[in-house]
Amino acid sequence: MPHRDTTTVTAGDTSTVAPPPERPPSESRATPSPTRAAAGPAKQRDAFFDNAKYLTIVLVAAGHAWEPLRDGSRAASALYMLVYAFHMPAFIIISGYFSRSWDGSPERIRRLVTQLVVPYVVFETAYTLYTRWTDSAPDRPISLLDPLYLTWFLAALFIWRLTTPLWRTLRWPLPVALAIAALATVAPIGDDLALQRTLQFLPYFVLGLCLKPEHFRLVRRRRVRLLAVPVFAGALGVAYWAVPRMTGAWFFHDDSAVELGAPAWAGPVMTLALFGCSLLLVACFLSWVPGRRTWFTALGAGTLYGYLLHGFVAQGAKFWGWYGPAWVHGPLGEITVTVVAATVVTVLCTPPVRRVFRFAVEPRTDWAFRRTDAAEPARG
Repeated sequence: MPHRDTTTVTAGDTSTVAPPPERPPSESRATPSPTRAAAGPAKQRDAFFDNAKYLTIVLVAAGHAWEPLRDGSRAASALYMLVYAFHMPAFIIISGYFSRSWDGSPERIRRLVTQLVVPYVVFETAYTLYTRWTDSAPDRPISLLDPLYLTWFLAALFIWRLTTPLWRTLRWPLPVALAIAALATVAPIGDDLALQRTLQFLPYFVLGLCLKPEHFRLVRRRRVRLLAVPVFAGALGVAYWAVPRMTGAWFFHDDSAVELGAPAWAGPVMTLALFGCSLLLVACFLSWVPGRRTWFTALGAGTLYGYLLHGFVAQGAKFWGWYGPAWVHGPLGEITVTVVAATVVTVLCTPPVRRVFRFAVEPRTDWAFRRTDAAEPARG
């Protein structure tokens, strides 16, 4: 079986994650209507968020590359635990931030199906067939109810987006989401649609819905950037200390406390503790994200491609024995593996790759939907 993924997501996310693009491909390629043309030029993408999504997806790929190196390497395990403490929460918070305008309208539903449902079906099928070969499991069934490997994020984001109008109307959405996440850790829920992980990561998405632009400006101040250095250094030290003393599976948010060998009451306690820890590290991470355009800014729009496609390379690397040589498990090998992972996911986010795989990640589904008349609501 492939190792359990907790990313990214994205994105992204995965954002996404990589989170899905703000505009579906059918809309970006279509000729603008007179109404849209009269409304003025299209909004420019925010370089800060594209940079954040790209850097997050690089951490996602690096985390997957480090996973086979953890046995026998306390340093690799500490880095793995540190990255998993914040990279997926960061991806989900950004996904929630860009879901604030989701209102359940027919156009939004159409985008939801195009950007999440169809890619979920395609990649759930593709990963099942691929892992039948790489895991030597020819009888593994194709199940759309049990997300395999990376596809859990698409299922989770689908559920989160559908519930967005509810969270936007509640008076205290974040405390409610935290209570739901805490209750989800008390008892096993099952693997259907990755519901356990969906509920435990829910507070980060709801937090993103509650954030405003000024909140991101706060964490990008110079004082926060300076404070982020000792915070990350201390977090890495704590992770190094914790490697032999606790399981990093808590950061996967994929199991209940009982399934992790802890008493049920530890679930809600760890939910709040990990939420505070992750938020602190996410704030420090975002403080280092450049706000100007860089060489990788344009790649932020393609993080969903990097997220969904790099899993095939990560699975194949173990099948092809890339981790077999002894030097790979030393310091030089760990650095090499990190550089290769970052390079691969970067290439997968580039426009040529996106053009090749657009049919699977951003399919055109206009043929499946009725054309809506903009004046129809007014006549109704």
